[in-house]
Amino acid sequence: VEVGYRFRFFGEDAAVAASVLGIVAHPDRSFLTASVPTFRLGFHVRRLVDAGHKVGVVRQTETAAIKAAAAARGGGGAAPFARELSAVYTRATIEAGAGEMEGGGAPEEGSRYLVCVVDKEVDAVGREGFEVKVGVVAIEVSTGEVVHGEFMDGAARSGLEAVLLGLAPVEVILGTPLSFSTEKLMRAYAGPASNVRVECTSRNCFSEGGALAELMSLFEKSEVNSPTIENDKQMMEINEEDNNLRGMEGVMAMPELVAQAMALSVHYLKGFGMERLICFGSSFRPFTANTEMSLSANALQQLEVLKNNSDGSIEGSLFQTMNNTCTAFGSRLFRHWLTHPLCDRNLICARHDAISEISESMGSRQDSVSIRQDEGDGCCAASARSDLSTILSSVLTMLGRSLDSQRGITRIFHCKATAKEFVGVIQAVLTAGKELRKLVLEDTDNVSSQHRTVHSSLLRRLISTASSSAVLANAVKLLSCLDKDAADQGDMINLFISSVDQFPEVAEGHVTVQMAKQKLDLLIVEYRKQLGMRSLEYKTVSGTAYLIELPVDRRVPSNWMKVNSTKKTIRYHTPEVLKNLDNLLLAKEELAVICRKTWHKFLMDFGKYYAQFQASVESLAALDCLYSLATLAKQNNYVQPNFVPENEASQIHIKDGRHPVLESLLGDNFVPNDTDLHADGQYCQIVTGPNMGGKSCYIRQVALITIMAQVGSFVPASSAILHVVDGIYTRMGASDSIQQGTSTFYEEMNEASNILQNCSSRSLVIIDELGRGTSTHDGVAIAYATLHYLLKNKKCIVIFVTHYPKILDIQSEFEGSVGAYHVSYLSTRKLLQISDEKMGISTETEDLGEITFLYKLVAGASDRSFGLNVALLAQLPLRCIKRASVMAAKLQEEMSKRDENKLLRLMDEPSRDGPWESSPEVGLLCAEPHQGLMEACRRILRDMRSAQSNNDVTNTLSCLKSAQEIASKMIKG
Repeated sequence: VEVGYRFRFFGEDAAVAASVLGIVAHPDRSFLTASVPTFRLGFHVRRLVDAGHKVGVVRQTETAAIKAAAAARGGGGAAPFARELSAVYTRATIEAGAGEMEGGGAPEEGSRYLVCVVDKEVDAVGREGFEVKVGVVAIEVSTGEVVHGEFMDGAARSGLEAVLLGLAPVEVILGTPLSFSTEKLMRAYAGPASNVRVECTSRNCFSEGGALAELMSLFEKSEVNSPTIENDKQMMEINEEDNNLRGMEGVMAMPELVAQAMALSVHYLKGFGMERLICFGSSFRPFTANTEMSLSANALQQLEVLKNNSDGSIEGSLFQTMNNTCTAFGSRLFRHWLTHPLCDRNLICARHDAISEISESMGSRQDSVSIRQDEGDGCCAASARSDLSTILSSVLTMLGRSLDSQRGITRIFHCKATAKEFVGVIQAVLTAGKELRKLVLEDTDNVSSQHRTVHSSLLRRLISTASSSAVLANAVKLLSCLDKDAADQGDMINLFISSVDQFPEVAEGHVTVQMAKQKLDLLIVEYRKQLGMRSLEYKTVSGTAYLIELPVDRRVPSNWMKVNSTKKTIRYHTPEVLKNLDNLLLAKEELAVICRKTWHKFLMDFGKYYAQFQASVESLAALDCLYSLATLAKQNNYVQPNFVPENEASQIHIKDGRHPVLESLLGDNFVPNDTDLHADGQYCQIVTGPNMGGKSCYIRQVALITIMAQVGSFVPASSAILHVVDGIYTRMGASDSIQQGTSTFYEEMNEASNILQNCSSRSLVIIDELGRGTSTHDGVAIAYATLHYLLKNKKCIVIFVTHYPKILDIQSEFEGSVGAYHVSYLSTRKLLQISDEKMGISTETEDLGEITFLYKLVAGASDRSFGLNVALLAQLPLRCIKRASVMAAKLQEEMSKRDENKLLRLMDEPSRDGPWESSPEVGLLCAEPHQGLMEACRRILRDMRSAQSNNDVTNTLSCLKSAQEIASKMIKG
């Protein structure tokens, strides 16, 4: 509550403010109170809001001069000053209203979504009974964006979780009643550490068409209360009607649950005076468009698209690596691009063409001078290419140094912007438009493509929208109404350039003030005559104006009031001066009130232009994203990927692919890898290899390159030929959720289930070590069955990482479709003296094997995982590693003996039962070629046993050489 020069908190609010802000709360009469200075209001409000509180600001609306005038007229002079609630702030709305606050802290550049969630259980039988239909509406109040969607979700609510991770809302409205699982997930997301504010609202009043009626009434009020300006062109009125019509059509087409969520959101925003935002249909967009692919929650987390998995920051994420945008609104759009890659080949290629043209112009900028000198007519094209990069760079740099134009435009629409912010935002849009108009955008029919400045159709459309003549004309018109110097100084009285035709109330108020000043000027003329002092003038001392300064010995009338004095002079106020001075102060206060009302009406009138300015800023944001991707490609030598037509088979062919994040850290030390997958050939890779050898890096690299390509970016490779995928599904890492009561293995199985249910033949599936959260046999069985289902039923492109050798047996069933690979390595021998009497193993030398990772993917399976080496790197105690090595040796020996005995029994079986041909149980082994194979294996095993038991090195080498020769002959046939 504003009290004089401070804002005060009372009661429980004072205690909360004291704990959050670190200020002192003290008892004052009957209340506990705390206070902050008015000029630090914005700073302290942001701290309270960031702590998850809802903050209301009550301001004093009555001045001393107006109150004194009211008292003189006999109206309540003893009453307290009038105050009213001027603003309410939460985490989702503070950026939309931050312009009003004095001493505001630094604004956040990221999005601040308000999300409303409702759901409805779906009657079904069996597993499907766990499903619900979820309706979600997300509103970014500070930018005007409205995102909505209705979708079916499973028991784990993975679809809703993906929405929350993609939007990262700071405030949540729960439309009760909610299903248990949905509310549980939302409560877990908005935990105590998140500072996400949760508000529960009943939606019973919006059932059976009530939500639609609530929304339609909002449009009716918008039409009745829409501001009108006499000089507006008819086109502007038509545009506003079109926007309202689009908004109404969008609302009418919404599903039932989305309409309920929208009605709850509107009801909530009415408390902030920001519900008008819903009336603009141009701001609506669905969560999942036909041209976009929504990444799942697992993919966003496990691929570290938006933030890393170590501390949750953006450091080391794909977003941080790729984001070179200059503006805050460009960065917000780029985040959306990254979480919603395109799945329309034409749109992807349009972005690639735009990035290619910008990138080429960056290269031609340095050479343009020499080309102009050498090429004559050809210099026009080179100059045009360099102009594109130069102008875009200057425009985006200017916008980056200015205020956030997108939020500024929306603050103006919400009538929350200051005059300085209004002038700054509109001037930035005007300057950017004028600069972009320097690029030649002639019609294709009249100008040959060789002499056009911009060739990309996407660039031409964005530049044309950002530099629209209507937007520039309206920007000039709006700025011509205001005095820029007064706006910079926050001088509301002199802000408007008023006349009889423009702002007549302000002009009349200025006339009243001038008349009051003239009366005071006439009084000084009378006092000169009365006192006989021709040079007498009013004095202003310490803020007190219109003082009459006279010598100490000068006699004055008794009704003159002494104000202050010095040794030689005394300063007076006469009764006439005091009366006229009161009139002047009253006239100024009334003028200030008129100016505030006029400013509010001026901002309300901006609603007619909001959609046009919003479209212009969105085009500037898209240009910023494209320029960012061009900069990324130029700096890192990325290549443009080629997408095959839609009617061709799914395929991924990457030559010298690199992990974009790790390459930015390692530079030239990163080892590239090739990937070749084709639906009509080998469409599955089973990757094995040692721990820490680079398997997970490789599969992440393939997924990230695919995402980058479909975002429209160039990719870190020497070449890339891809097919558009409709989804990227991942299962990697290990995690549990204690809050939701799920184990690590359950989370693993849930992710696998989500993949099997949602992927298609056009999807890319990445699975890393499935089945490791349970026993070996169960894990192998589940991993094998999952891969078998993907290969047989889905036939999608799969990269499967495993340490289970048994998985490789699937190659025999899907011959030619599955390939075995491993990350290469070099191993050297490091011998440890180990013994364990209790385990019955004598003292001997055991190979622990030091390993050097080559990080290169090569064909063939790896026979070892080198787990003990990782234990050694992790600095497990040496005694522990030695015991593990003994156990590993024993297990390996047992397995070898078991296999050897099995083979010996198989080979001895024919000799016991008679001739080879007479043994029906042997089956195919009875065939003559297999008799030779059996005999060869018997001789090789005999030589190996001799080499193992012989202490003479010469005999040992002889036995090994004999075994090698036999094996070579058998291989050669």
